[in-house]
Amino acid sequence: MNFSLWCDYLEKDFINGDFASMIKEGKISGATTNPAIFKTAFESGAYSEQIASLKGKKEAKKIYELLAMNDVKNAAFKLLTNYANGEDGFVSIEVRPELFDDEVGSLDEAKRIFNTIKMPNVMMKIPASEQGYYAMRELVKRGINVNATLVFSLEQAKECLKAFEKGLKSYKKKFPNTKEPECVISVFVSRFDRELEENLKKAGLDHMKYGIYNATSIYYEIETYGLNNVRTLFASTGVKGGKASPDYYIKELAFERSINTAPLDALKAANSINVIAPASKEVIEEYFTKAAAAGINHEKVCAKLFSDGISAFKEAYAQSINALQA
Repeated sequence: MNFSLWCDYLEKDFINGDFASMIKEGKISGATTNPAIFKTAFESGAYSEQIASLKGKKEAKKIYELLAMNDVKNAAFKLLTNYANGEDGFVSIEVRPELFDDEVGSLDEAKRIFNTIKMPNVMMKIPASEQGYYAMRELVKRGINVNATLVFSLEQAKECLKAFEKGLKSYKKKFPNTKEPECVISVFVSRFDRELEENLKKAGLDHMKYGIYNATSIYYEIETYGLNNVRTLFASTGVKGGKASPDYYIKELAFERSINTAPLDALKAANSINVIAPASKEVIEEYFTKAAAAGINHEKVCAKLFSDGISAFKEAYAQSINALQA
C-alpha cells in the first residue's frame, strides 16, 4: 500500500462540506481526532442548537460524547467506500483523557464507544503507555481497530508492536479466516523540533530534522517487525511560525506504506506528493550522535513530550466540559 493522507480535523459542517469533497477528489482517505480538535470544533458555533437542546437533559460529559461520536460516525459514513475498497477509510476517536492511566477503564470505554458508533472503520485511539498497551492488546483480540497515539520513542513503538502481535494472535485463533483488525502507530514529529530548536541550532544541527529522523527510525522498526495489519502514521505534522512550507513534514515523510495525518493548511498546500525513500540509518545515527554530544538526552525529551501531550489533552477536554456546563 502506498503513502496515504488523512485529515487531522473534524467539525460538523466541515464533514458535510470540504471533508466530503476532499474524499471524493482522492485527497484524503482517513481522519483523526483528539480532545483538542473537538474543543476547537465545539467552539466554532456549529453545535449551538444541539448543545442548547441537550442542556438540562444530559450532563456535560454526555453532551461532549454525543457530539464527538456523531461527528465520528458521520465521517465514517463518508469514508465507507474507501474502507470497502481497501483504501484506508478510518476515523479515530480517543478515550477520555482522565482514563489514560486506567487500563481497565480505557478498555471498557473504548469497547463501549466502538460498539455505540457501530461502524467497522472506526479506530479507537489509545495513548502508548503501560496501561495503554494492555488496552491495545485486548481491543485487537476483540477485532477492534486501534490507533496507538502519543508515540515519541522507539521503545513505545516496540511495546505497541508487541501488544498488537499478541492481540492479533488471539484474534486469529478465535476468528480464523476473517478480516484482521487494522492498527496504526501514531508517531509525533514536529513537537521535537519546537522543543529542541534552540539547542539544535547551537549544536549546528538542522532543527527541522530531529523529529523527522526520530520518526524515520520508528518507521524502520515497524516495517522490519513485519505485521501486515500495522502501519506507521506520522502525526503532529503541522508547521508553526512559517518556518517552512505548511506541507514540509508531509513531503519529508512520504514513505511507502505510511500515513500522514495533517492539519487543513498542510493538506491544502500538499498538491502533489511523491513517495520518497527514508534517510539511511547511518545518516540518522550520525545526527543523533551529534545531538547527544550537544547534551540532548533523547529519552528525557520523549518522556517530557509524552507528559506534555497527555496534559494538553486533559486540559482541552476539561475546558470543553466547563464550556458545556456554562
